[in-house]
Amino acid sequence: MKKNYIKAEVLDQKFDNGKDIIGHLDLKNAKRPGLDQKRVNVDFPSWMVKSLDNEARRLGVTRQSVIKVWIAERLEHSVV
Repeated sequence: MKKNYIKAEVLDQKFDNGKDIIGHLDLKNAKRPGLDQKRVNVDFPSWMVKSLDNEARRLGVTRQSVIKVWIAERLEHSVV
């Protein structure tokens, strides 16, 4: 599908008026700022890994999911 390029002001106006703008967007290359992934390595004591695995199993998710959610919750409360 060929994209129809228009000026930002026109796109904003169409969007604000509830018009369909999907044909003007390059969704294949779209990115959400601040959500790019970066790999980090963290060493945990074995008792902590065991506890994380137990919690992950209880919730039916991966260990990584538990760690991400817990850290995100903590950061939300500590960031001013």
